[in-house]
Amino acid sequence: MWKTDFKMRNIEGKTAFITGGTKGIGYGIAEALLNEGINVALTSRSQKAASEAANKLNQRAKNAVALGLQADVRSYEDQQKAVTATLEKFGQIDFVIANAGLGHFASIEEMTLEQWHETIDTNLTGAFYTLKSTLNELKKNQGYYITISSLAGTNFFKNGSAYNASKFGLTGFTQAAMLDLRAHGIKTTTIMPGSVSTYFNNNTPNPEDAWKIQIEDIGQMVVSLLKLPQRTLPSKIEVRPTTPA
Repeated sequence: MWKTDFKMRNIEGKTAFITGGTKGIGYGIAEALLNEGINVALTSRSQKAASEAANKLNQRAKNAVALGLQADVRSYEDQQKAVTATLEKFGQIDFVIANAGLGHFASIEEMTLEQWHETIDTNLTGAFYTLKSTLNELKKNQGYYITISSLAGTNFFKNGSAYNASKFGLTGFTQAAMLDLRAHGIKTTTIMPGSVSTYFNNNTPNPEDAWKIQIEDIGQMVVSLLKLPQRTLPSKIEVRPTTPA
């Protein structure tokens, strides 16, 4: 029977650009990529937070470097500046992870205009700005664009109008972008986690979170995606805790 050889892609020496990388899922992804020898530029609205996260990561990294940058994903200009700084430091961008996100949860009656716009502008428009600002590099390097959506991007719930809208939109945006970008040899995936042990929605990770997905689990998932042969593309991944609380 005819078959091709299975060979994982070598990703060492590549560069990743991660939005919202100072804690939670973004930090877990950054740590996993650094362990694979991938240089990482991570962004935050706060330069202080970005620098502190990068310094912490660099204390453990051996064959790669983390760079902390200030950028608000709601600003296309910020994204362009962060991309320029990444290229000045590393010379290339191969992988882009649009991770930055937040949530406001309230009924339609109580949801403010500011909360609505902040949620949509961060979770959805921010992912578009991230892709738009890195697209030339992704095309040049036949790179990989990954968004962190949520199971809330396919399951709606009470008081979730803004968050659901942003994540349903992000899932649809990513899948449509995948169809646009695959002609350029760019891979595109959206990861849709359920409950993850992070600081999201005023949670503080603690031993009672042991049943949840951990940030290092998502990090290893991203590593596995990047290593897959070029011919194979898991374009949408739902992931949830094995056993609910």
